[in-house]
Amino acid sequence: MTWKLDFSADDDRTPQAEQSHGRRRLVERLLYYWTEISTSRGFVRLDDIDPWMIGDDWKNCLLVEVRSPLDLSGLLAVGENLVAESERQMQGHVVADYPADSLMGLIVSHLPQVLSRWDSLVDEGTTRHAGQEILYRCTLLPLSETGVAVDHVLAAANYKFIAPPRRARA
Repeated sequence: MTWKLDFSADDDRTPQAEQSHGRRRLVERLLYYWTEISTSRGFVRLDDIDPWMIGDDWKNCLLVEVRSPLDLSGLLAVGENLVAESERQMQGHVVADYPADSLMGLIVSHLPQVLSRWDSLVDEGTTRHAGQEILYRCTLLPLSETGVAVDHVLAAANYKFIAPPRRARA
């Protein structure tokens, strides 16, 4: 599923709405950062990515070193907000270490598209994370040292837990 990025309905500026608004803008901020870097050369190198510039958003980022076969691609950095507590204990170091039905598994399932298109990808939908249903948004951004092949992918995702429906009182 591909996104249409439209947040024009976010006009409530209460502190809670500002925080939620900021979380939803994570994908746009990272995509803008990547686009600004890529305009000068047409591709972004790993050295161009500065976690300090990304700031607190780094907690929602993932950095993948692309390998063949793809499921053995290395995870160079995994933001603490992307891994459920149960997944933290397994200390995954490659893409294959994460279940396909997890948030991390969902994010890395988009790697083939990013590698074949050599372009950014934005996706949204629902999945499970930390044992609960979530609404997520993610972006994957290709990186290349040489401009010949994608050798790393920077990804970011944010999410919110979906509250279970309330029961109607009788």
